[in-house]
Amino acid sequence: MTSTILFYIIIAIIIINFVVDKVLDALNARHFNDALPEDLQDVYDNTEYKKSQHYKTTNYKFGLITSTFSMLLTLGFLLFDGFEVVDDIARTFSDNPIIIALIFFGIIMIGSDMISTPFSYYSTFVIEEKFGFNKTTRTLFFIDKIKGWLMMAILGGGILALIIWFYQITGPGFWLYAWALVAVFSLFMNMFYSKLIVPLFNKQTPLEAGSLRDSIAAYAKTVGFKLDKIFVIDGSKRSTKANAYFSGFGREKRVTLYDTLINDLEEDEIVAVLAHEVGHYKKKHIIFNLFASILLTGLTLFMLSLFISNPLLSNALGVTTPSFHIGLVAFGLLYAPISEVTGLIMNIFSRKFEYQADDYAKNTFKPEPLITSLKKLSKNSLSNLTPHPAYVFMHYSHPTLLERIRNLKA
Repeated sequence: MTSTILFYIIIAIIIINFVVDKVLDALNARHFNDALPEDLQDVYDNTEYKKSQHYKTTNYKFGLITSTFSMLLTLGFLLFDGFEVVDDIARTFSDNPIIIALIFFGIIMIGSDMISTPFSYYSTFVIEEKFGFNKTTRTLFFIDKIKGWLMMAILGGGILALIIWFYQITGPGFWLYAWALVAVFSLFMNMFYSKLIVPLFNKQTPLEAGSLRDSIAAYAKTVGFKLDKIFVIDGSKRSTKANAYFSGFGREKRVTLYDTLINDLEEDEIVAVLAHEVGHYKKKHIIFNLFASILLTGLTLFMLSLFISNPLLSNALGVTTPSFHIGLVAFGLLYAPISEVTGLIMNIFSRKFEYQADDYAKNTFKPEPLITSLKKLSKNSLSNLTPHPAYVFMHYSHPTLLERIRNLKA
């Protein structure tokens, strides 16, 4: 195989992925105006449903513009040897492969983020603002951007530097060391993300003593689940949308409730949502997802080790000087179809796990408040209640609201 053929394979992958995604989006959009099923007719009144349809249509049209722009930009970057230009710039600063790679990816990542910022800004301050979701300020928006860049430089740059160093020291066997590094980092982040990273962006406070905390403690006691770390996060400073999640293991186990969740739901409904999250923990879903992610990372790194030293990867992107960082970019583009398949498989498992967590909540608490909470959360986020089955199969990590309600009522 020549580098030219590999180049056209990369182009074909980008175009095919784009076309498949747009077809699925179009199929999904055709169902925006479907009549609501009987079990969901109490979620929206007529005015609210029209608002939901308008929100979905607006996001669909905007997504079509942004994804088309992104695809054309990527193709243009490939066709006009953009990677070679950036590589040449990076090499003017140093001869050290690690420094070159860090500068190369720094230019790519920051450049990409700066180009996408106007779209993100429009989405936040026009679309989300129009439909009543946005609560963030322009100052906070740009502070978040800067914090994100710093985290990318420190964490992402540090891991990349170590991986390249492993490659320089061990050659093709670098993947084992890189895998160990990523595995340790993943475990560490799972344990301490809420304690170390979240406070950089949000304020977390322990749930104050009172009826809600007593109800949560009473439920946790009935299922033998020690839960003494319950935090409330100020999600309302960015959006009106609500959420709750578990993180950590053992003594670091904690549950985080968005303040919007507490404001939107009744006490029984919040306990039901937590019962669902406890179900994920009890059923070992969090551990499964963590180790599945680590195994997939190992597989990816192993496949990378088989090809990274081949100059065809660099040449396919128009770069005459082979290097680890250019090979990494080419491999990432070629790996996209495999990533789609693994993502699809993980979504299938995720939807199955959601049913299991719902069943756990139904059996250890009660189904009615979980049903009403799901309806309220869907209503408040103007969720699509009539998605196309193909779109659900390819993209949804959760069953649809209708499927979950019918399962809870069974």
